[in-house]
Amino acid sequence: MIHNIENPPRMVIALGGNALQTKGSTGSAAEQLEVVKKTSRCIADISMSGYEIAIVHGNGPQVGQILLAFETASDVTPVMPFDVCGAMSQGYIGYHLQKSLRHEFNLRNKSVPVVCLLTQTVVDDADPAFLKPTKPVGLYYTEEEAKQLEAEKGYHMVEDSGRGWRRVVPSPEPKRIVELDSIKNLWNSTIVIAVGGGGIPVIERPDGVLEGVDAVIDKDLASERLAEDIGADVLLILTEVDKVAINFGKPNQENLDHLTVAQAAQYIEEKQFAPGSMLPKVLAAMRFVRANPDKKAIITSLFGAMDALDGKTGTTFTFA
Repeated sequence: MIHNIENPPRMVIALGGNALQTKGSTGSAAEQLEVVKKTSRCIADISMSGYEIAIVHGNGPQVGQILLAFETASDVTPVMPFDVCGAMSQGYIGYHLQKSLRHEFNLRNKSVPVVCLLTQTVVDDADPAFLKPTKPVGLYYTEEEAKQLEAEKGYHMVEDSGRGWRRVVPSPEPKRIVELDSIKNLWNSTIVIAVGGGGIPVIERPDGVLEGVDAVIDKDLASERLAEDIGADVLLILTEVDKVAINFGKPNQENLDHLTVAQAAQYIEEKQFAPGSMLPKVLAAMRFVRANPDKKAIITSLFGAMDALDGKTGTTFTFA
């Protein structure tokens, strides 16, 4: 689908972890860059079909790795606080995306500026999420290793969807994107990579000072916040599966082509979506179309994105 270049639709793309790192990889910079190169081809396809886009990415594994590296080397270098580690992850993931996208556009003889914008997101210091950490970060561990980390470092560790044990940190609601005006100013001329990892979580003191906190904001909910604030026409959430499903992984699994807000709410009530994976994506899609009844959100796979925009795959969310 090619759009009218005089009035291009706006889109915010939320990239899942598979767009940055493959399962089973060591997480090295070289391995991640190879994955991002493939991701950039898909993003370039979307851009060249006529959408104005901004990109949001996750950072769960990466911020965990950065923190682990500091903790492992704590006898020779100071451990950086979690918000600083989040900023570092924004920088290097954004750098990979920025470099790879520019290269992909050059291959297509297209000059498109791409910028990574270090982004802070305001959260409420009274958010109940701070009392109940839920967001997985970092590596997978065995149960024995997890219990040892809990005892030695005071981490909160949980079993993550049958894949192993991971550290969890608070995941407060995104309230405000601090650099929103800068994103708006860049929008018409530049593809902006912003709100990486959901944004660096900060609380705003009464005197206006922003203070970083130990948390990871869900990138899907932060993408929805950006999409709403920027006036996007489409919120595109890319993950590992082509469609949202109910009874996932069971013999009666049913893949869904379309969901209204009411239908999605019913499935959430039935606990159809896993809290650590599909649930925040569904919540973000619902929130976007509830706030914008004439617009849509789509959840699909990275490599199915173009087909999903043409209605050939994916799960499309509408208000009714």
